[in-house]
Formats: sequence, C-alpha cells, structure tokens
Amino acid sequence: MAPTRDSIWRTMDWLTIGLYLVLVAFGWVSICGASYDYGNPDFLDFSTRAGKQLMWIVFSFGLGFVLLMLEESIYDIFAYFIYGALLLLLLVTIFIAPDTKGSRSWLVLGPVSLQPAEFAKFAVALALAKYMSAYSFTLKNWKEMLVVVVLILLPMLLIIMQRETGSALVFTAFFLMLYREGMSGAILFAGVCAVVYFVVGIRFDDVYIGDTPTPIGQFVVMLLVIWLSALLSRIYQKRWAPARNILAVSTGVMVIAVLVSQFVVPFNLVWVLWALLLLTVGYLVFLALRERILNYFFIALFALGSASFLYSSDYVFDNVLEAHQQIRIKVLLGMEEDLAGAGYNVNQSKIAIGSGGLWGKGFLNGTQTKLKYVPEQDTDFIFCTVGEEEGFVGSATVLLLFLMFILRLIVMAERQPSTFGRVYGYSVVSIFLFHLFINIGMVLGLTPVIGIPLPFFSYGGSSLWGFTILLFIFLRIDAGRKRWFSAR
Repeated sequence: MAPTRDSIWRTMDWLTIGLYLVLVAFGWVSICGASYDYGNPDFLDFSTRAGKQLMWIVFSFGLGFVLLMLEESIYDIFAYFIYGALLLLLLVTIFIAPDTKGSRSWLVLGPVSLQPAEFAKFAVALALAKYMSAYSFTLKNWKEMLVVVVLILLPMLLIIMQRETGSALVFTAFFLMLYREGMSGAILFAGVCAVVYFVVGIRFDDVYIGDTPTPIGQFVVMLLVIWLSALLSRIYQKRWAPARNILAVSTGVMVIAVLVSQFVVPFNLVWVLWALLLLTVGYLVFLALRERILNYFFIALFALGSASFLYSSDYVFDNVLEAHQQIRIKVLLGMEEDLAGAGYNVNQSKIAIGSGGLWGKGFLNGTQTKLKYVPEQDTDFIFCTVGEEEGFVGSATVLLLFLMFILRLIVMAERQPSTFGRVYGYSVVSIFLFHLFINIGMVLGLTPVIGIPLPFFSYGGSSLWGFTILLFIFLRIDAGRKRWFSAR
C-alpha cells in the first residue's frame, strides 16, 4: 500500500530543512550588513539589496513547498526532458543575453535577471541519476562512462561559451559522486596529479637550478612523473624489482647529470629527464609484453600523458587563458602581488576578516564593508562580512552549520534505497562541497578567484533558487523512500 501524503511529511528530514532555514536566515543578516548604507536602515525596503533578497527568500520557500508537493517519480520520469530544456536555455543564453562584465550568462526578464547556469546543476544531477540508475549500468563499461562524461561536459561547454569559466568549473564536482559510485581511484589520482603538475610547472617555470638553464618547474614535474611510475608499478603489481630498477637508474643518472651541469658544463637537465622518461616507458612496455600484464602498459601511458599535460598546460596558460585569469593564478601562487589589481579583492577580504578578531565588531559596525573596501562583498565575498562583524566565533559557527548540513546530506544519500536517489543525493553533496570549499578558499586567498557564490549567503535570486531546487528535490526523493520499499 502506497504511503499517504501525511506519511510523506512524517518521513521528511526536518533536521535538514531546519539547517537550511538557519543558513538562509544567517545569510540574509550577512547581506543586510554587507549592503547597509548609512542613513538607510530599512532592510524591508524592496529597493535595497536586503529587501530584494528577502523577497527572493520568500519565493524560495514557496518554490521549496511546491517541489515537496510533487510526486518523487516525476523527477525520474522527466529527468532527460529537464536536462534537454536547460541545455537549450544555456544555448539560447549565449545569443540573447546582454554583455554583463564581459560575460553573456544573464537573461533579463523585465525587472528580473536570471542565470541559467545556476539551474543547470540540478538538471545535470537528475540526468546522471536517471542514466546511472539503469539496470545494467556500470562505470567499468567505458562506453557508459563516456556517456556520463558527455552529460557533464555539455553544459560546461555551453557555460564556457557564455564566458563564465567559474560557473563551468562547478560541474567538475560531479566526479566526486562518480568516485562514490565506483569510478576507479586511478582517475581521481590522475586528477590530483594534474593539479600538482600545473601548480608546480607554472609556479617555478621561470626559476632555474643554480646557473644552469634548467627550469625547476619542468625538472621537478618530470622527475616526479618517473618516480610516480615506479611507485604505481609497485602498488599495482606488488613487486619491488621493477620499481627498484626505475628508481635506481633514474636517481643515479640524475645525480651524475646534476653534478656535471653544475660544475662542468651547464646544460638543460630536462633533456636528460626526457631520455629517462622514454627509457622508463620502454621498460614498462617491455614488462607488459613479456609478462602479459596490461597494468604496466597503462602506467606507461600515464607517464607519457603526464609529460604531455605539463607542456600542454603551459601552452594553455600562456595562450588560452585570458589576461585577468593568468594574473589571478599568479597572485594565488605568489608569483605576483598586484595588491591594487587582481590581488585587491583577496587582500581587502583578508583585512576585513582579520579585523573582526575573536568576537567581531558587531552587526552593521564593520568598517571595511561599510566603507565598501571589499568589492563584491555581498555576493562572492560575503564571507568577509561574517568575519568582520561576527569575528572568529561567528565564522566558525557558519562553518560548523555547513559541516552539519553536508554530513546530514551524506547520511541521507547513504540511506537511499534506489540508485537514482543515491546518485542524485551525492551529486547534491558534491555541488555544495565544491561551492563551500572554493568560495571560502578564495576569500581566504587559498584558491583562485573564480566568482562562485556561497550557498544561501551570497546575494542573488538565481543562486538561492538554484540551491533551493537542488536541495528540495533531494528532500522529496528522500521523503518518498518508503514508497520505494512498498513498490518492491
């Protein structure tokens, strides 16, 4: 017998709804503080930022209620339709959206502006949940894995065409969900390696070893690739001999080469590393053919792919990234300061947060925010307002609330009886985690400034509605979990 509507309300996760309400309320108070102008304390005035945000909050509550009233099966049935509709909307936005600060990502509908990229997140989550819940689906099948990747990359490509790189990067969060669903750890490892290669290669590309023409960045990455190849051969084959041979030869040759280059004839050590890399690849291919073990071949591909990524990332950084994106990365990596330019936002944000001390300056008493020293202080940099007005205690409280929120979402995702619910649940977790870590990280100067909002805090209707839809669809799916058992 199917559960009644009353039983659905009894199975609703009220703790998550309570955390949502607290975070939204705390966010509105922060927007009041960030957007407050002396002489106009009326936060209920709809002509102010605080007033507009309050209106969007009320609409969000109504939107959440409507989503809870719908049958959870609707989200499964119409998943592909919703995904296709959002892709079409993203495509149309490229051509009809006005140019806003260099991007074409906002649709102007009379007095309201909407950013379709914020709504594409739940559409992609639904499409992935629908596809991955098929009876025969497995991530070990490369064709099905390719379809999953395409589902993620299509909206990313359209958003990049809108010149909204930061919003597009959010969709990489779905790979965290894929890891939970059985994606090989090797893919996650390769992603971490790519980040390390990029950071080290770019950061130390213009720094040389002593008086030699050897860039430290290329030297370290190439040597790391060879050593990682040895480590992987040990991990996957449980044998020390191949790893020992690679480590002994590469280390011995490099020690000799460094001494010769430093004290005899200076030359670029990277060429020696390339020779060692090719020797390592050849050795691994030889082992793969002799012992008929495919893992050695894959490790060889990893080594070649890593070296190729190093040089391609250098090209992308110099020739593909916009000038403002390059300078932001350089500021983050400590290659340049530019406190009056690209580093200004982060520097002022740090000052604002630091000036709050332990207990903060109090509501509406923050000098950095009131005097508008921090750009985008009620949107992307809203957390600096929390730090200045509420201090360390207030900032820690907000982070603790988000931690409780994320942990609760994980609990909900794990208890889903269906693959559809679990995949969608972990997609929600991944999106919120990405936004939280990147936004807080860029405010503190730990990640690049890519312009993504802090969930429930940053000013804007599109952001708030997008997160509300994402969350309340999951709440409705979770509330109907007993219906799934009844149907079984």
